Amino acid sequence: MNINRWIRRREKNWQHLDSLLRQVEKKGLKSLPAAQIREMASLYRSVSADFARAKTHQVGNILEQDLQRLTTRGYTQIYQGNQKQEWQAVWEFFRWGFPAVVQKTWAYTAVATAFFLVGGLVAWWYSWQDPVFMSLIVPESLISQVRDRQELWTGSIVGVEPLASSNIMINNLRVSFSAVAGGISGGIYTVYLLVFNGLLIGAIGALVSQHNLAVPFWAFVFPHGALELPAIFLAGGAGLLIARAILFPGKYGRVDALKFYGFQAAQLVFGVVMLLVIAGIIEGFFSPSPLVPDIFKYIVGMGLFLFLCIYFSQKKGTGNRE
Repeated sequence: MNINRWIRRREKNWQHLDSLLRQVEKKGLKSLPAAQIREMASLYRSVSADFARAKTHQVGNILEQDLQRLTTRGYTQIYQGNQKQEWQAVWEFFRWGFPAVVQKTWAYTAVATAFFLVGGLVAWWYSWQDPVFMSLIVPESLISQVRDRQELWTGSIVGVEPLASSNIMINNLRVSFSAVAGGISGGIYTVYLLVFNGLLIGAIGALVSQHNLAVPFWAFVFPHGALELPAIFLAGGAGLLIARAILFPGKYGRVDALKFYGFQAAQLVFGVVMLLVIAGIIEGFFSPSPLVPDIFKYIVGMGLFLFLCIYFSQKKGTGNRE
């Protein structure tokens, strides 16, 4: 290989890549139009090949070092820059996108919440009227623990918090994903899950009230429930969105309706995962802690719920006035 001729032929590409990288390093990747970004990526691959060839043919330490620095700068801006943009997109979604999609789909979430509450109220009422009804919903081992030993089951988490927290997250995610996937059944399975979980909470609430354990029980539920229950309602709303696309596509074709409502459901699920991860950590480490007074747990739970309401009600451009 004629090294001097090769350098003269390739030098313009190196200088052009250097020029593009200088602009990106000063003003960011967004300062380049799409065509120049593609050109920069193409030049980076070309210069990377030149660097490999320069090392193979031992063209000189200075040139090798210059090409190495150029390829390193290119890698940093193209790949790490993309990663930065991806993280920025995630941040923007949780800052504005998630509240926006919650506002757009609030009616579906409201219907999902109503199914849960109806189940809870029915179970609460009938559990007070008929003890047999409670035994149909609540496991007998849990009933006997509360009734015979006058104690809650929440103490079993203490001492195994990391394991418990992981299991709680997995279970909550499973329930939420099932509620979303239930939309494929026309929403029947989604409604079943919402009503059943409402029945379970209502029956357990009646059980602990009957044995004077309501205060510590709800103190346990409030901190994580402030995030966990809204997350499940949102997941139920996502399932109903999918059911809407299947049963009532409206002005869209059914495939287009699935794309439209399915995209909204996917956005809800993305946000729900964040809420359930946080709720799982709280439920594993904070809610069952005997060191935290019950009154403080109630305050934290109400504070988290108030924060969530404010977060969901914000609109882009109005929530950041520093």
